[in-house]
Amino acid sequence: MNTATGIPTAACEFYAELEDNNNRQWWLENKDTYDAVVRLPMEHLLAELAPVFGPAKMFRPNRDVRFSPDKSPYKTAQGAFASNYEGVGFYLQISADGLLVGGGYHSHSPAQLARYRTAVDAPVSGEALARIVDATAAAGFSVDGEKLKTVPRGFPKDHPRAELLKHKTLSASAMLGSPDWLDTPGAQQEVSARWEQLRPLVDWVIRYAAP
Repeated sequence: MNTATGIPTAACEFYAELEDNNNRQWWLENKDTYDAVVRLPMEHLLAELAPVFGPAKMFRPNRDVRFSPDKSPYKTAQGAFASNYEGVGFYLQISADGLLVGGGYHSHSPAQLARYRTAVDAPVSGEALARIVDATAAAGFSVDGEKLKTVPRGFPKDHPRAELLKHKTLSASAMLGSPDWLDTPGAQQEVSARWEQLRPLVDWVIRYAAP
């Protein structure tokens, strides 16, 4: 397969069918399709992006159903995480809804969370993050993350960056759907451009609140 062909729109069709047939028999009957239109194209795209954004790990298609009331065995999206730093980096996902790009961090330790809050509280680093988050939202990304309902203990309730202090994790993402470039060689450039928009957020976390 050409290593510069993007992700086929058939990948979205594959996941639309999987949503209606999430069982082992259907998966086994369609495993070759998964390999051809999802796994291999995404591996190629991530390899093209790796020199700039770091090596990527594609997530397993199987769900962990041990503690979930939903026993559907397969994920209805293929995700991947690219990074040069453990736990902080860039996200890519294909599903029935299309392509999603993102960046930030989704896991944390107590020490990391303490560093994050200290940096948000400090005027220079905290104001820098506030500007980054505002610019990221203005660029069309949704700023997300696990959050507390109230400002954490030790910080004033009327802190100027109260909403950022509530975050335990911090990320941003944009659902792009199925743009015309998705299954073309231009996919690499398009994903790269959006990841570069998220680089200030990723770099801030690496500098002030890395795992």
